[in-house]
Amino acid sequence: MSVSGPEALRSLDEALRDIRREEDEIAKRLARSAELITRMREQEGELLSALAQVRLDPATQAELRGQISAAEVKARDMLKAHGEELGASEGKLSTLDGDISAAIAERTKLQDDATRRNDELKALSDRVRPQLQSDSAFAQKLAAARELAAIAGESLRKTTQAEADREQKGRPYRDDPLFMYLWNAGYGTRTYRANNLVVWLDGIVARMVGFPEARPNFAMLNEIPLRLREHAERQQDNAKTASDELTALENEAIDKAGGKAAREAIEKISADIAALDERVVGLQDDRDEALKVQRELAQGSDPAFAAAIKGLAQALGREDLKTLLAEARETRTGQDDTIVAQIDDVRQRAKQEDEETLDQKQRLKTLAARRRELEDIQYEFKKQGFDNPRSSFGKDDLVGDLLNDFLRGGISAANYWDQWQRSQRWSGPRDDWNFDKRFGGPDRDDDDDDDDRRDNPWGDFRWPDNSFSGGGSNRKGYGGPGGGWGRITFGNKGGGGGTTFSRPRSGSSGNRSGGGFKTGGGF
Repeated sequence: MSVSGPEALRSLDEALRDIRREEDEIAKRLARSAELITRMREQEGELLSALAQVRLDPATQAELRGQISAAEVKARDMLKAHGEELGASEGKLSTLDGDISAAIAERTKLQDDATRRNDELKALSDRVRPQLQSDSAFAQKLAAARELAAIAGESLRKTTQAEADREQKGRPYRDDPLFMYLWNAGYGTRTYRANNLVVWLDGIVARMVGFPEARPNFAMLNEIPLRLREHAERQQDNAKTASDELTALENEAIDKAGGKAAREAIEKISADIAALDERVVGLQDDRDEALKVQRELAQGSDPAFAAAIKGLAQALGREDLKTLLAEARETRTGQDDTIVAQIDDVRQRAKQEDEETLDQKQRLKTLAARRRELEDIQYEFKKQGFDNPRSSFGKDDLVGDLLNDFLRGGISAANYWDQWQRSQRWSGPRDDWNFDKRFGGPDRDDDDDDDDRRDNPWGDFRWPDNSFSGGGSNRKGYGGPGGGWGRITFGNKGGGGGTTFSRPRSGSSGNRSGGGFKTGGGF
């Protein structure tokens, strides 16, 4: 059973909403725990004062009561101020959650409108397709585009192979510390600089490891992929130019058939959705910062509040009070035993509450990390245009068991995102205009047919700039910040490497690696 792109995005939205809701609940629970522990400390102070009244002289009683009372008053005042700050923090989070929900609802509405408009264009394309196919000018451009796509695909294949060779065949060189020392020093080149003694010693080392013979081979291994990558990028640019010319002809035919209004409406919707996605990213970052403030408050990390609670604990842990309690345990009076039992009960409950608080703090930390990773995945999802109505996923457990497994820490964010990419496919009319195959793209559904990736020139191709959807390309238009519902994937111009997430973060300009933050426990 497959899942459509819009349905999958809604599932990710719902998962993020559930995480945010649990974060809020835990933060409030931590705040209640901090208040409850403070109340227990106050109760312990009252019981110790009562015990002192039974066993100590009036002067000592008054001194103890005064110190405990002063600490209690300070803690109580700080608890009140702390509660007001928490209330303000919770109000800010609630407002941000409402803004995020409103933006997502508006995006869904726009996406539904885009789907309706796209269906209109699809119906028109079915009518104009036979006319285009019989047009000689279009046929020539189509043949040229196919040839350029094939050339670019072969160039990319050779580049990928050369880069793999560089990694595999170059490993013995990189693993040899003496060779790499000479290589990094530029030995045997015009950049090499050293005094006579070092030159003599380096010469001995070079002859020992066979550097003069090995250096050209290693240099070639590194140079060839760079040159091939440059050549492949030029071929990709040529193929894109040809594709743009075809798009212009297609759009002209569609416009003549009455599709201009729908196409322009989609362009407007694309811009509106891109703006909404950028707004959501900003709101998510604002909420992340607000949640950090709430988390610090809920955990009692505010310096003034922490100092007040520490002062109360110190007042209750005085040596004379410890001695008083020890002496009371050694006697067998009914009144002493009752107070001592109550003190023990209060302390035990405070300890249990404190232990539960530690678990909740760790859970809150885990949820924050998981939410940020899921925001990264959602960003890439939109950037790749996977929310397109013509996009679907062959594995419905991506929004079921696999999602839960990711949320529980069973698989990393990089692994989960890789599953999305492997499962994704595009629907639409079948023909042989499949540029992606010529760029070495594997069948994502692991069969031998030709329905993989963006092989549909008639359905979703008329989006604003029809730009590439490969990693590293700066796509614009429908589908998210920097993203679009483009048609042809030409591969990653930026080269290989591990999975990275490109979602920008406040105060950060770089990519975030797809990590494997793992934790036990249920979601």
